Amino acid sequence: MTDTAAIRLLTSLSLAALLFGVGLRLDARHVLEPLRMGWRLWWIAAANFALVPALACGLVLAFHVPLAPAVAILLLAASPFAPVVPVFARLARGDLGIAAGLTAFFPFLSAFLTPLVCGLTLRALPGTGELRFDAWMVLAALTITITLPLLAGVAFRRLWPTRSRTLIRPIDTVGEISGALSLAFVTFIEVESIVTTGWRPLLAMGVLSEISLLLGYALAGGGAARRQVIALGTANRNIALAILVALSLPGTEVVAAVVACGLLLIFLGLGHVAWWRCRPQVSI
Repeated sequence: MTDTAAIRLLTSLSLAALLFGVGLRLDARHVLEPLRMGWRLWWIAAANFALVPALACGLVLAFHVPLAPAVAILLLAASPFAPVVPVFARLARGDLGIAAGLTAFFPFLSAFLTPLVCGLTLRALPGTGELRFDAWMVLAALTITITLPLLAGVAFRRLWPTRSRTLIRPIDTVGEISGALSLAFVTFIEVESIVTTGWRPLLAMGVLSEISLLLGYALAGGGAARRQVIALGTANRNIALAILVALSLPGTEVVAAVVACGLLLIFLGLGHVAWWRCRPQVSI
């Protein structure tokens, strides 16, 4: 098995298991919770799939980010709401109902919108003419690894509610282990490229994350617990999803750059969680 095939397998397994686990947790209350936000939900979706990618384009141009890490930042910008957001929300004492609902809502949209957003933003970036991005292949891959496992989890909970509760922890473990293995494997085989990513991409990614955090917090409305969840979801992009998309661009160092920027997002996310956990009543 080639390195690329191993990364694709581990990443796909991680996404599928995590989204199946999300589906196992969903009931009618969780599904309807985000919809109760009304028009704010669609403003938040527009911010995540349009405003954040547009901002990412501006930042990579402003910081003169080299091509491969610039593409990586754009892929992350097009991949909102990482599956780790409910974990961060629980640690930060956020609204777990909103976290569960949005963690299903955004990956479902991502299967269709992420390939479209990636295609549009890559066209806006100079020097990407030689990159071959097969949007239909990515759409098919994301449908298999995101949409179908999510719907399967919802259906399983509906048909076998008692059994689904016993499966949540094992399924989460499979997703977390395969995700960690994927990240560790990419880090190992691409360590030189990751180390040489440079400060400009990391600075651009850090600025994007912090602005996205503030944007999500401002658009969320409601109490602090809901604002925290949406802020964390907007700032913490889906690394596994971005890696899966990056694998459709063979012969580049984009995957390594996604990992480097993704590791920064994880550290920033943990910092945000620590801030809210220590001072949960303090607004941004």
